[in-house]
Amino acid sequence: MDYCRLDICDIQEMPIDLYLFFLREAMIYENSQTQEGREYLKNCWFMEQTKPDRGKLREKFT
Repeated sequence: MDYCRLDICDIQEMPIDLYLFFLREAMIYENSQTQEGREYLKNCWFMEQTKPDRGKLREKFT
């Protein structure tokens, strides 16, 4: 509610995909406000990656 500045009634009428999008964006915004939150977001991004960073691997092992 605070992130979107909407009333609870408006949020309850919102389609679920739009609600989940705003929920995700609000979580990212809140976590980006502190150093611990930024570290958490960075770790989440690392856990999401499925392909290796070949450039970084070459730098490390050559």
